[in-house]
Amino acid sequence: MSLTTPPLSLYVHVPWCVRKCPYCDFNSHEGRGELPLARYVDALIADLDHDLPLVWGRTVQTVFFGGGTPSLMPADLVDRFLQQASSRLRFAPGCEITLEANPGTAEFGHLAGYRAAGVNRLSFGIQSFDDGCLARLGRIHDAAQAIDAVRQAQDTGFDNLNLDLMYALPGQDLAMALRDIEQAISLAPAHISHYQLTLEPNTVFASRPPKALPDDDLAWDMQEHCQARLAHAAYSHYETSAYARDGRYCAHNLNYWRFGDYLGIGAGAHGKVSLGAQQTLLRRWKHKHPTRYLDTAGTAAALGGDEMIEPARRPFEFMLNALRLHEGYAWSMFEARTGLPRSAVAVPVSQAIARGWLIDDGMRVMPTESGRRFTNDVLELFLDTPVLADIGG
Repeated sequence: MSLTTPPLSLYVHVPWCVRKCPYCDFNSHEGRGELPLARYVDALIADLDHDLPLVWGRTVQTVFFGGGTPSLMPADLVDRFLQQASSRLRFAPGCEITLEANPGTAEFGHLAGYRAAGVNRLSFGIQSFDDGCLARLGRIHDAAQAIDAVRQAQDTGFDNLNLDLMYALPGQDLAMALRDIEQAISLAPAHISHYQLTLEPNTVFASRPPKALPDDDLAWDMQEHCQARLAHAAYSHYETSAYARDGRYCAHNLNYWRFGDYLGIGAGAHGKVSLGAQQTLLRRWKHKHPTRYLDTAGTAAALGGDEMIEPARRPFEFMLNALRLHEGYAWSMFEARTGLPRSAVAVPVSQAIARGWLIDDGMRVMPTESGRRFTNDVLELFLDTPVLADIGG
């Protein structure tokens, strides 16, 4: 088998936020004083130039500004970056360009500027429409600001909006979780992300857990009832935490789940690129701290590291992504994007089928409802199996 070149995305990390949320384990830093945003855009362009040899001649299908809080960046700087990037890389017609926004930093003028710059999808980090929950999460916005930000975006002409919501929040009951879903549905976004609050290592919540967290049974009830309500409102549940109307799936995230390629630029950004000539997969990441990144961007000193994904690890990394999707994966995609034959995972796939977690129709492997509920158990089958240990280069 040989690796073939998958679609390419571009991820751009903006590391600053107004206030670090106690549950957040992303590379985000509270901004103090005036942020060096113009200098940061210069650094992003230098970073992109440094990585360009990895992807010469390829077309970018999606761009995603993540953070941190990318909506802290003025629209003229977003415009400048996109102009420079599209002069270096071919952007596909209709390229999906997403910018994450905090409702507390969304202003009508900025939103119109983002749209004029080429941003065609906004993702609002709302988390909840309950002011008490928002306060306990350390968010800088309230429910009224969240609703207003969504409506402003729609008035500006954005018709492709995602709303991020969390459940199993401190002090939240089932009725409150459903009210959040009802409010989100009433705003009619194209896409809703709905995921459970988890206490990640190296966060404030991990060291000082909040009080009144829902137990596992209540969290499961919230998930089931909210899923049912979203389905009733015609939101298709296509990925573990993602729901969309009218096929408006997030193309950028789909490329991740399908084990596509992506350049990662910015402080702490990660990327994964298929190098066809060498038949290798490269992971590359950048230094996390904004100051160090600013001082070294565009040079090898900005790299946090490079790592080749060895053949024995590729099945697990592929499944870690692909099994999040309800559609699962085609065998042809597994072979093309890992460079391995399906026999490399015959044993763990057979074990998962026997346990009722996967279905294989000969062309495609899909998780069952039970498999989606016990994803971690499914993935464990692809770790350290005798078959994987015997895979050659």
